Amino acid sequence: MAYNEKLADRVREILAATTSNVEEKKMFGGLCFMVNDKMCVCVRPDKMMVRIDPATSDAIVEAESGAEVMIHGGKEMKGFIFVEEEVLNTQKQLQHWIKMALKFNANAKPSKKK
Repeated sequence: MAYNEKLADRVREILAATTSNVEEKKMFGGLCFMVNDKMCVCVRPDKMMVRIDPATSDAIVEAESGAEVMIHGGKEMKGFIFVEEEVLNTQKQLQHWIKMALKFNANAKPSKKK
């Protein structure tokens, strides 16, 4: 399962400076960072997925270049946004998206345990 290791290192560094409860899991064709046992950010080969407030995802996609709603199984996944690697070049750009994901993570419901 390939993912952008350089981008993953940058995400890891930002999360480590922000929160202590981070777990990494390989899933969705990439490396997902679980914060407080909830999916937060996932790094793929050419983009990053962030989990944000579903109520704001359409507006965010319209306002932000390089962002699109995640499609899974032919269905739009509200609250899951793909961000193209080209708009994550600077630390400020990457922090912007991670900050948005962490803000939602604080209020997100945890996934159901099997």
